[in-house]
Amino acid sequence: MAELVMTGVTKRFGATVAVADLTLTVGDGEFLVLLGPTGAGKTTTLRVVTGLERPDAGRVLLGGRDVTREPPAARDTTFVFQQYSLYPHLTVYDNLAFPLRSPAHREPEERIRARVGEIARLLHIEDKLTNRATELSGGQMQRVAIGRALVRRPSIYLMDEPLSSLDAKLRAEFRVELKRIQREVGATILYVTHDQTEAMTMATHIGVLDQGRLVQIGSPRAIYADPINSYVATRLGSPAINLIPRRLYPDIEAPTGAATIGVRTEHVRIRRSANGSAVGRVKWIEHLGDQNHLHVTIADTDVVTLCDRDAGVVVGDAVDVELTAPLFFAANGERVRAG
Repeated sequence: MAELVMTGVTKRFGATVAVADLTLTVGDGEFLVLLGPTGAGKTTTLRVVTGLERPDAGRVLLGGRDVTREPPAARDTTFVFQQYSLYPHLTVYDNLAFPLRSPAHREPEERIRARVGEIARLLHIEDKLTNRATELSGGQMQRVAIGRALVRRPSIYLMDEPLSSLDAKLRAEFRVELKRIQREVGATILYVTHDQTEAMTMATHIGVLDQGRLVQIGSPRAIYADPINSYVATRLGSPAINLIPRRLYPDIEAPTGAATIGVRTEHVRIRRSANGSAVGRVKWIEHLGDQNHLHVTIADTDVVTLCDRDAGVVVGDAVDVELTAPLFFAANGERVRAG
């Protein structure tokens, strides 16, 4: 494994800037997730790292070596695509062995057998090695696709939303599996997704992208608890952070310039109003087993909070809404703090 360093990388497609002045380091053995919506520049960043796209400006260093102008075959990277991209006419064994039989990385057959067996056991597909790819379930095909990347020992693994085509149950299982595999093999992974759950559960660090720019990078907890602006705040958290106009809470002490109050669902306290001075009214209740999501309307703003299922609140109730641990944002979305 090796460290990846991108410095001032910019990539344009005509008048569109897909990646803008990106400076990023992925440490040896790190699992870094780039998070952002469609069009944020996530896939383009991976393609620049692997050499499928050449940057208009900036440098890409892998293991201390400048690979900016080198072709993909010389970069020692592997790429897991969003789709499985398996060879349907080949067995699982031959799909896994394929990278080790390529002219650039040819290995002796004895070594290939040993490595394929090792990866198959790691991915729990050793009983599928004689099956053709078309005989596998979606989850098994994704394991083979990931295994085909793991079978080599590249400097870095690049993964482009590899779980997005799986159903919810398989995605949850694979998040755990992929993190386990990364730890066991000590892999350096640059992973891109729009799914905040994948980012929060797997990453050692998260980089949040917005229109090709790296807005903030940090540990999942740091990004969640201390976002640099409202855009970053809304990227993590389910339900999403509540953004409430400052004017609805004039008595809350806030920094100068605060126009919006941001508060996570776990930091909203609800109680039924007893004196007629209610702040909001219950609009809708989502029942989620041991907890409910309570949707409350305050003036023209909807607020979501967690509520115990036995709280005794029903739709239409007038409620007091207390905000704890609020964050404050200026009118332009930037975070403002007490002096």
